[in-house]
Amino acid sequence: MVLGVDEAKRWLTRVNDEIHHNKGYLTNLDQAIGDGDHGINMARGFNEVQKKLTVSTYADLGGLCKDIGMTLLSKVGGASGPLYGTVFLKMSGVLKGCETASIDELTAALDAGLKGIEERGKAKPGDKTMIDVWQPFIQYLQKNGESIDWDKVIILVKEKTEFTKEMEAKKGRAAYLGKRSIGHIDPGAASSNILLTELAYVFKGEVTS
Repeated sequence: MVLGVDEAKRWLTRVNDEIHHNKGYLTNLDQAIGDGDHGINMARGFNEVQKKLTVSTYADLGGLCKDIGMTLLSKVGGASGPLYGTVFLKMSGVLKGCETASIDELTAALDAGLKGIEERGKAKPGDKTMIDVWQPFIQYLQKNGESIDWDKVIILVKEKTEFTKEMEAKKGRAAYLGKRSIGHIDPGAASSNILLTELAYVFKGEVTS
């Protein structure tokens, strides 16, 4: 299985649709333990991404990821813009010159994105952040390679997102709440769930080998 520019565009279009569909949900999550603007910010940023995808052509995945990363950095407010922007900028470095990416290449790019999140956010697994979804997702890809069951991936990221409800926040604005952050899903984990789930759906039904 491979991911090409057309499939990547399809993935990000699906993400934009789902972010807008869940804008109120993401905002409600953030109102409970954050600044209350995560859904609004993400919807604005991915709307700009969609505009870019509509008018731009890309010779390789690296160029697409770089453009998306810069767009998210400049258009998404709060902590989300720098974190998601960093993901795609780190991915662009790994995928530079790649017209298509194998599962192993894509996993390496996503892992670079995760490392970018960790460096930028100074967070680690268990801190009740998007890392708690990204890390198990990437570990599954690394372990299973070409034998990935995308239905299991979708279940995995949903479970890991839900499990952030049981955690006490150690990073970000939610950390100020201490134990009062327990009982709430992390907004960044929820938006990461959308991003990674939509990638799985593209591989399930729309990426050819």
